[in-house]
Amino acid sequence: MKLAKISLFVGAFALTAALISCGGSKPVAKDDSMGKDIVIPCSDEEFHSDQQFFRGTGAESSSSLDMAKSKALTSAKANLAGNITTTIKKVTDRYRNERQVGDNSELEAKYEDMTREVVNQELNNISQVCTKTRQMKDGKYTVYIALEIKKDELLNKVTEKISKDDKLKLDYDKMKFENVFNEEMNKLAGEQK
Repeated sequence: MKLAKISLFVGAFALTAALISCGGSKPVAKDDSMGKDIVIPCSDEEFHSDQQFFRGTGAESSSSLDMAKSKALTSAKANLAGNITTTIKKVTDRYRNERQVGDNSELEAKYEDMTREVVNQELNNISQVCTKTRQMKDGKYTVYIALEIKKDELLNKVTEKISKDDKLKLDYDKMKFENVFNEEMNKLAGEQK
């Protein structure tokens, strides 16, 4: 009799536990009406330009691993160069307007040519700060790359180049140029957050 009561008690307990586990709280369904968040390697906030670095990212796919790497590197370099060129263009425009120097169109063209030359040279001195490779189900490879270059190194190269040009040197105020450059870098960092 005692054994029957214990068995009945254990059976009731097991049945209760089973009912609770099956009918317990269920996770709330997510509202996917806005789509799903996607995490892209080498592209999150730490790989965006900030006050210290210009950064560029690239992601490319190919059936050849070497081709995917090459295309991703080219894409990241183009992204990095675009960020630098856009920022330098803004700096040059602001600097020129604030300084009210001689022939604005000639000065602007010289700054842009000089900057393009410096950027092209400096793209050889970049750091690769992130690389991820994935092989997809279809056999293709996708490569993700993030590159960076120190803002100060680039600024030093630009100011060095300006200082060597006799015409630009006459109207050049290094401190003013650096202040405008730093302000634009702060804006760029704020836009990418």
